[in-house]
Amino acid sequence: MKRSSNPVPWLLDGEEFPAVSSAWGTLDPAPGLLAAGGALDVQSLVRAYSAGIFPWFSLGQPILWWSPNPRMVLKTSHFKLHRSLKKTLRRFRETPTCAVRFDSAFDQVIAACANAPRDGQKGTWIVPDMIAAYIDLHKKGHAHSVETWVNGELIGGLYCVNLGGMVFGESMFARQTDASKIALSAMVAFCKAKGVSMIDCQQNTQHLSSFGASEITRQDFAAHLIQETDKLAPEWTFETLYWDEILTNHF
Repeated sequence: MKRSSNPVPWLLDGEEFPAVSSAWGTLDPAPGLLAAGGALDVQSLVRAYSAGIFPWFSLGQPILWWSPNPRMVLKTSHFKLHRSLKKTLRRFRETPTCAVRFDSAFDQVIAACANAPRDGQKGTWIVPDMIAAYIDLHKKGHAHSVETWVNGELIGGLYCVNLGGMVFGESMFARQTDASKIALSAMVAFCKAKGVSMIDCQQNTQHLSSFGASEITRQDFAAHLIQETDKLAPEWTFETLYWDEILTNHF
């Protein structure tokens, strides 16, 4: 890998993160890379997410911290619910053996996300240290799972981080067709019901774009975090009536 003229800082445990404006840019070998090292404890993760920073690294690498510019986000008012998925959600809602649950199987969800196949990728960034860290974050009430259940079986879901009025999406998995899309739709419905206007998607993908996600500048993302992260976090429970907003008002 070509080395940047701007060296990446090495963090000691508990050390403050550098300013996100110092992250590697588009001409560097890893755009968005901010720092390495540090710790994955709850305090460090909360400080990181509050500043628009997240960890992402592979097995055998040190902890790597990122703050990309631009930032991919899904504004809940821009969510695209396509016709076929809308039909699926209506059937799902009307079927007694189908349910969305929050936080009933967080450990199972993050493990399934770690093992989910990725297009064009080998291995996973959800390494054992990451799994342990986000389970700790979940126990402290900052990480949540959105789960798709059919006939008592977990068939798909996602996990995310929530600080105040801001939700940060992390990873999804599906064992049946549309199972992860149902979970994503449920999270958007919940966010709209609770007044959460933006879900962080971190990096641009065609899949996320198809749901209405788009890029904003790092500066705009940071300004949004300042407004939202100090708010009172919502209670993570899902009610069937939350479906009404997206099923009624989206195409």
